[in-house]
Amino acid sequence: MRKTILLGAFGTLICLFTTAQKISLEQFKNWKPRNIGPAGMSGRITTIDVVLENPNIIYLGAASGGVWKTENSGNSWTPVFDEQPTQNIGSVAVQQSNPNIVWVGTGEGNPRNSLNIGEGIFKTLDAGKTWKRMGLENTRNIHRIIVDPVNPNTVYAAAIGNPYGIHPERGVFKTTDGGETWAKILYTNDTSGCADLVMDPSNPNRLLANMWQHRRTPWDFKSGGPGSGLYLTIDGGKTWKKLGKDDGLPDGTYGRVGLAYATNDPRRVYAMVEATKNGLYKSDDGGTKWELVTNDTRWVTNRPFYFQDIRVDPQNENRLYNIHDQVEVSEDGGKTFSTLIPYSGIHPDHHAWWIHPKNGSFMIEGNDGGIGITHDRGKNWTFDDKIPVGQFYHINVDNEMPYNVMGGMQDNGSWHGPAYTWINAGISNYYWNNVGGGD
Repeated sequence: MRKTILLGAFGTLICLFTTAQKISLEQFKNWKPRNIGPAGMSGRITTIDVVLENPNIIYLGAASGGVWKTENSGNSWTPVFDEQPTQNIGSVAVQQSNPNIVWVGTGEGNPRNSLNIGEGIFKTLDAGKTWKRMGLENTRNIHRIIVDPVNPNTVYAAAIGNPYGIHPERGVFKTTDGGETWAKILYTNDTSGCADLVMDPSNPNRLLANMWQHRRTPWDFKSGGPGSGLYLTIDGGKTWKKLGKDDGLPDGTYGRVGLAYATNDPRRVYAMVEATKNGLYKSDDGGTKWELVTNDTRWVTNRPFYFQDIRVDPQNENRLYNIHDQVEVSEDGGKTFSTLIPYSGIHPDHHAWWIHPKNGSFMIEGNDGGIGITHDRGKNWTFDDKIPVGQFYHINVDNEMPYNVMGGMQDNGSWHGPAYTWINAGISNYYWNNVGGGD
């Protein structure tokens, strides 16, 4: 009997193996994925923009979870990018003069070792119902998009490029025909991309750009080099001036620089500079001349490859936000900071920060576990963690019946839960067990 069973099992395996050789992916083209959880957290949010004429409408991009939209201030969210060839998002920009037009740059701009690569820049004309790719596929990772508020057919894209590769399709790109054609207007070398790009709120021809030389390998990361620098244009990118020691900035090799203009007083600009000696600098003439504010290591450059964002309150040029694994706020133009969101606050690791340009009390931040929304300048936050964009680094299954799925998530612990259940109610979140922390 045992021999018969073994022979039968062996025959079944041969049949399965033979059949497996004939399987085509076409057989699975109509299969639809189902969400099995866990649902106790969201995932890494990389970019946020809001329709100013109706701030109930919010768009956000996730590191590997596509673009999501709400029309009710976050009570419910809808994925609007699922049919596109990549879900790795680096930047979202709403054309405020016509908010049905939204731009999306794919590929993350913060090159940690699990960075996600993109496939160009996309545009919708119908508020996310349909999308068209508008080129720049070879830039791979687009960290910033700026739409000219005076002439919306003029758009700037800041591409860091592929941090793992050496290629020339990186830097600052500009279109004047709505994305039909692009010109590369700032480039230094084939391992340097644009890590930040800001526009003077009072003059769309004045922009500041940080070119950043960097290279990531599976075993190492190098930040800084001769291709790095802070550049200023006052003619929409036709010409650029490289700023340096003679302009009040530090001497030596630069790395990544975070930039922010003050909306209420565009003469005030801040720069968080990774250099031979790191520091926070400010300009009071729109970015021409600079002075050191502080080089206190408590406040400047926290893992700049992953965090190097600063923002200014639109009503107070001396209120500055420093955004990294925590968030700090300064009330004295960056001389001193206090903690606004501690590491144990909403959810650590903050990557996106949006402030309403006419109401500094209304802010939205994106982190590794979802988004936070405040209407009182950060005293209280609503933490929205229901957008299902959590990232599993690895997954595996066991041999139970029903079988279980387990794996480690980016900044949200390691989990173990069922692939399906025998009950009609399906999988509830309490079926999932946390079996470890961190990543």
